[in-house]
Amino acid sequence: MRVPEPRKGSPSPELTEREFRRRYLSAFADPAFSPLHAELDRIASAAWDAYSKGRKAPRTLRAGRGYADPDYELSIDWIESRQAVEEAQARHDDKAGPCRVLLISASARSEHTCPGEVSKSYRLAQIAHGELAIEGVEVNLLDLSRLTSEYGREIHPCKACFSTAPALCHWPCSCYPNYALGQVHDWMAEIYPMWVEAHGVMIVTPVNWYQATSPLKLMMDRMVCADGGNPDPTLTHGKDARKAKEEELKGWPYPKHLEGRVFSVVVHGDVEGAENVRRSVSDWLRFMDLAPAGVNAELDRYIGYWEPYATSHEALDADHAIQEEVRNAARTLVEASKAVHQGKMLMAGRNLKPPRQK
Repeated sequence: MRVPEPRKGSPSPELTEREFRRRYLSAFADPAFSPLHAELDRIASAAWDAYSKGRKAPRTLRAGRGYADPDYELSIDWIESRQAVEEAQARHDDKAGPCRVLLISASARSEHTCPGEVSKSYRLAQIAHGELAIEGVEVNLLDLSRLTSEYGREIHPCKACFSTAPALCHWPCSCYPNYALGQVHDWMAEIYPMWVEAHGVMIVTPVNWYQATSPLKLMMDRMVCADGGNPDPTLTHGKDARKAKEEELKGWPYPKHLEGRVFSVVVHGDVEGAENVRRSVSDWLRFMDLAPAGVNAELDRYIGYWEPYATSHEALDADHAIQEEVRNAARTLVEASKAVHQGKMLMAGRNLKPPRQK
């Protein structure tokens, strides 16, 4: 079997020490840091050493039993993320435990930073939350606007490992944190277990320029490892692209780490694109082998159609129909989630093996 060599040829992003230090120290522009110039200089020198020597994961442990290469040194951060995912899967599988729903408000708008006003998505999510609580499920609210309003909240971009070979895309993602590049504070380490423990997922999102919002798209792309990703980084010796290609060509099983869960999608817009975004997000969830909860669970609507943005919250106040439609979507999701939790959800064709994988 011939294994293709990884293609190269793009220009190097490597920085000079001078440029690295300039960028690193630019985070300390506040005059309050001026008395700490000497200390910051020493810290910048340590950061340069980590960058120049490529110390992506400076803390590691031997993989041990259960891995393809027991002697491989795994990142402690990844080990902790993997443990959190496994514990979340155990909660999902526990029929004696509560039925769980992950409720996601996907707008970037927040009253706690620019622009100083809550989003309609968050308000609709609160309406759904109230209905879900009445129905007796455990609700985990994931407010993606914290990416814009909370210090240290980041979702780093997907590095597209899957496109090189699925075995290179580790489950959960091992691309971050990358301490050498300063790519830390990655929220996905906490978000993966939220998805795994859930029996149902509800996404409430606005339309941004005919597309999903930036926070939602960041999360969507980073969920690629849940759909065919490799749960054993030692199999590819970390990020060895050629080894990953070899593993794929042997016959990759494309494990579906979130299959069998159910979903609801609520998309709202003001001018254009609501139907297209609803289809896009729903298709993405279906592709990961999640199932729509029911006919009332997928919704696209316009609030204050072609009306001033300044009065859009008043338009939502007056639109009692969409408020009730969101409640119905939540009720539908609860019914399906409880069936999944108890192993009573009929999903025709779920055990059929598809002739083609992604």
